[in-house]
Amino acid sequence: MKITKIETHVCHARMRNWVFVKVLTDQPGLYGWGEATLEWHTRAVVGAIEDLSELVVGEDPTRIEHLWQMMYRQHFWHGHGIIRSTAIAGIDLALWDIAGKVSNLPCHKLWGGPVRDYIRTYCHLGGGRLEDFYETAEDDAKRFADLARNAVAEGFTAFKCMAVPPTMPIEGLKPIRTAEAAVSAMREAVGESIDIMVDCHARPSPAMGLKFGKALDPFGLYFFEEPCWPESVDGLAMINAAITTPVATGERVTHLSAFRELFEKRACEICQLDITHCGGFTEARRIAALADAHRIALAPHNPQGPVSTAASLEFGFSQPGYIICETVHADVPWRNDVVSEGFTVEKNGRIVRPNQRPGLGIEINEAEVAKHPFQQELPQRVFYKDGSVGDW
Repeated sequence: MKITKIETHVCHARMRNWVFVKVLTDQPGLYGWGEATLEWHTRAVVGAIEDLSELVVGEDPTRIEHLWQMMYRQHFWHGHGIIRSTAIAGIDLALWDIAGKVSNLPCHKLWGGPVRDYIRTYCHLGGGRLEDFYETAEDDAKRFADLARNAVAEGFTAFKCMAVPPTMPIEGLKPIRTAEAAVSAMREAVGESIDIMVDCHARPSPAMGLKFGKALDPFGLYFFEEPCWPESVDGLAMINAAITTPVATGERVTHLSAFRELFEKRACEICQLDITHCGGFTEARRIAALADAHRIALAPHNPQGPVSTAASLEFGFSQPGYIICETVHADVPWRNDVVSEGFTVEKNGRIVRPNQRPGLGIEINEAEVAKHPFQQELPQRVFYKDGSVGDW
């Protein structure tokens, strides 16, 4: 069996373009689907996949580890940059999809079978142009409370929000009180039986992240995400040690050795590796084993398209430390038109039962994808009041 071709199929999805990867073989009807979505870098990722295809076309698709090593180590530049690791991930996911189809088993059964009966999912209240929020603390609080009630009405028992505004390296009480008011309103709106997560989007400095963390600690958050830049490992460790809320990070970390430093310094309690950015299942399974050795939980980052979601769920059914899955369910009206999925979602509680189809259990409708061709993503820019550049 040989790989004959690697295709990319780009589908516009408003804030991002989904990059679907199709690996074809010389066996009639045998191919695999992956995803390599990376917002604001769509064309770069598509080009990287074309470059990587030179290494793997003509090879046996079932030699997944061997091909992963080729993609990571060859062409001289190691594959831990975000563009390259995302391209590797798209191909790697498709290879595992093929492996499942060859074995006639879902991917999670290739790795020892399901370790749980279902996976809980959560939604994200934020997104889009974040500067639309934070008009006044009172307005923000009401808006977040309404969004929280809507999420619970849709069946979610957990949700995430961006209740922390962009801040300069040091600011006073105003942004802290804004975040406090928003989280307080959400907690009051949904009660203590619903889990609330706050995503800082790595905007604060370590000092401001610590201020936000201490201010929000009394609200019993499920986790506190990216309270400072992921490169600031010591800053993350400082915050994690100072608050009771578990710190979560990892979506922008792309390789095993970087996760090793995070875990060794106890910079988080929850690992948010992104399967589409860290090199696919092959590398994600190594990261998960390292996290398990440190008793660090898994809650993968997953705001992308439907192949990414299927992959995140397959991964979750095989990993003991996996606690919850981020999902997107209403980003574009055509999401369900482009994909057929093997897993089932129970709307009461938004829990997912295991996929029973081979591989990832999904099929992409290429004709529907073609109806939504690439469009340039909207620029997302943040500037502080003095005109200096902030973090989106």
